[in-house]
Amino acid sequence: MDWAALAELLRDAAPSMLKGTGYTVAFALASMVGGLLLGFPTALMRLSRWKLVRAPAELYVSAMRGTPLLVQLYVIYYWLPSIGIDFPPVVAGVLALSLNAGAFLSESIRGAVLGVSEGQWRASFSLGLGYWFTLYHVVLPQALRVAVPSMSNTLISLIKDTSLVSVVTISELMLATKEAVAGSANPLPLYMTAAVIYWCLSLLFEALQRYLERRLNRAQR
Repeated sequence: MDWAALAELLRDAAPSMLKGTGYTVAFALASMVGGLLLGFPTALMRLSRWKLVRAPAELYVSAMRGTPLLVQLYVIYYWLPSIGIDFPPVVAGVLALSLNAGAFLSESIRGAVLGVSEGQWRASFSLGLGYWFTLYHVVLPQALRVAVPSMSNTLISLIKDTSLVSVVTISELMLATKEAVAGSANPLPLYMTAAVIYWCLSLLFEALQRYLERRLNRAQR
C-alpha cells in the first residue's frame, strides 16, 4: 500500500468531506427538532379516546414507518412538483427526515406516557388538577426519562439516514464522499473514512444520551 498516495488522497478530500459532515449534523439536528414538533402532538392524538382524532395520527405513523425513507424523499422532491408543490432540495430533505422521525418519535413518546403509572393520573385528578396540567407537570417529566434512550436512537439513526438526501443533490457527507471518489482510482479509503466519521458522530450522540440519562435520573431522586 502506498501510504503517501493514501495520505494525499485523504488530504485532498478532507475539505469537502468536513463540509459534508457539517451539513450532516445540521440536517440531523434540524430533522430531530422537526420530528419532535410533529411527534409530540401525534403521540397525544394517538392517546386520545376519540377515534376521529386517533385515526389521522395512526395513518400518518403507519405510512411513515411502513414505507422506505428513500421513497418518501422521492415523493416529496420529485412527485409533489408535478401537482404544483415544489420544495428546494434542503427543505425537501429536512421535511422528509422530519416526517419520518416524527412517526418514530411519536411512538417513543406515546409508549413512555403509557408507561407512567395510572395512579399518577388518579392522584393528580383527586387533587383537582386538570388533564393538561397533569400531563405537563406530572406525567411528561417522568415519561421523558423513559423516552430518552429511544429518542436518542432516533437521532443516531437520523445521522445515518442523512446519507439518503444525497439523492436530492444535497451535499452532505455521503454525496461529498461520492464526489471525491469520482476523481479517484481507489474509492475504498474514502468510503471507510466516511464510515468512521458516521461512527464518531454516533458515539458523540451516545455520550450525550448517557449524560441526559444521568441528569434526568438525578432529577428524579
